[in-house]
Amino acid sequence: MREASDIDFENAVKPAGVTLVDFGATWCPPCKALLPIIETLAEEYGERVSVVKVDTDESPETASTFGVMANPTVILFNDGQPVEKLVGLRPIDVYRTALNKYV
Repeated sequence: MREASDIDFENAVKPAGVTLVDFGATWCPPCKALLPIIETLAEEYGERVSVVKVDTDESPETASTFGVMANPTVILFNDGQPVEKLVGLRPIDVYRTALNKYV
């Protein structure tokens, strides 16, 4: 899992393929609960999905650009374009279903 900020976010999202971006904050309990789910997905999908974490407190411009209004928010990018937005903590199968549309 790679961490990205306002400075290097564009380089973190793969121009080809699928990138899962986890927007959250260190103080956010649902974000902490989501972390093991994201780690499991990263292991399951391996090289097929790039996983990026963005701290919304440290990178407010990126969060604003993609309309992140609540933590956690997961946005899936396909070929560099946002294609799915999942707001709030969801069961792992919701993320798998979204990812499976693009991998």
